[in-house]
Amino acid sequence: MKIDSFEIPVHLKQLITPNQAFHYRIIPFLKEKDTVQFKTDSNNINELAKELAIILNQQIVLIPETTENIQSYLSLNYRKTTSSNQKLHYEDNFLQKLISTAKDFGSSDIHMEPYEKFCRVRLRLDGKLKEQYTISNKEYPQLVNQIKIQSGLDISQKRLAQDGRITFKNGAEEFDIRVSTMPTLHGEKIVLRLLSRDTQDIQLEDLGFTDKELELYREATKKPQGIILISGPTGSGKTTTLYGTLKELNKEVSNILTIEDPIEYTLEGINQVQLREDIEFDFPAALRAFLRQDPDIIMVGEIRDDKTANMAIKAALTGHLVLSTIHTNSAWATISRLIDMKVPSFLLASTLTMSIAQRLVRKLCVHCKKEKKSEKKDFPLGFDIPEGLENHYVPMGCNHCYQTGYLGRKAIYELLPITKELETAIRHNELQIDDYIATQNIDTLQSNAIRLVREGVTSVEEVYALLANN
Repeated sequence: MKIDSFEIPVHLKQLITPNQAFHYRIIPFLKEKDTVQFKTDSNNINELAKELAIILNQQIVLIPETTENIQSYLSLNYRKTTSSNQKLHYEDNFLQKLISTAKDFGSSDIHMEPYEKFCRVRLRLDGKLKEQYTISNKEYPQLVNQIKIQSGLDISQKRLAQDGRITFKNGAEEFDIRVSTMPTLHGEKIVLRLLSRDTQDIQLEDLGFTDKELELYREATKKPQGIILISGPTGSGKTTTLYGTLKELNKEVSNILTIEDPIEYTLEGINQVQLREDIEFDFPAALRAFLRQDPDIIMVGEIRDDKTANMAIKAALTGHLVLSTIHTNSAWATISRLIDMKVPSFLLASTLTMSIAQRLVRKLCVHCKKEKKSEKKDFPLGFDIPEGLENHYVPMGCNHCYQTGYLGRKAIYELLPITKELETAIRHNELQIDDYIATQNIDTLQSNAIRLVREGVTSVEEVYALLANN
């Protein structure tokens, strides 16, 4: 059977919870009025049918299936959670159970999207969206109002985008959720970003730095002044790298201040400030206030505009270590971006310590990856097969990786320490440094991507965009 043949339609999948599916080893196959047909590998079909009829309040028909196929259905469509075996009814506090389920799955975002005939709920897992539930159009407005009330938003305002925040509590578990609403053709689309407060597992050694890169990076963070910038698209792990850095720099002798939007992790011993643009407390205003707070280290969540860029440079110039993120495609492109933001090149040259580009790639499942011969068609148009890459691994899908072929993610980096040569180049606006990068043996995003493919850590398709950006 192909992986696609194990897909269960969402309207059937949500008839039972993941725990029920795994516990009873049942797969919803067909629903007609008050009767539901399940596939199962159980040896005691009659007793199981009676028990399910009581639990689900439906007439049950069970169809025998092989254990191998049942396991494939389960691993592709359901993930085990630590929540109870309660069915996920909308009317029975759907929102709380949805958030708990997403947290158990390790999801970073919940997307709620209204359409003409129904509303779908998708979870972002390992960077990819996957549909989990559908909600009727009659029930969706009530869910939207419930979210708005909890996040302090205006329930009467349906024509403008709004942003809010929820502190979610479920027993001993507590974390924050960033709420974003946006009007669409058939109603308001809502995205919930789950923000973890736990930084215990964030270690720089585990993020994806090579030994050489980690040594260079730590050397840069030990300098008492200057600015370190991490670039990359949304969801590339920039903030996680910054928090890992702050954890290492968090000493009793240092005064560390951060301005963030939103505060994604809570770090004890660090003074974290939430951006409040509604009262004009933005990045530039916060930086001006920070400079009067006798800081040693400043973390700016993101450099978004000219004012923030120039204030960050000013803070680095006056004897502070500044860490921040910016949206560019490469470490060197950050230089051009800052010059476009009207940062004087001579100031940039004297303050920038290191520029870093970062991406996240999914790791191949070690249980099912398969080696194949490299062919020209596997790579982007005009891209030659790299030396030593006669074979590479491809994802297959198994019960360990939920039939996706991937398990977990890893960051890849491009580190560019600002040397005397680069400082001179920046000062004179000489922004073509391809020869310099080649002579200095600097590992680029592309070369690190090829290395991970060669090592069998990831696949060509996962780094295709990086290879195409040649």
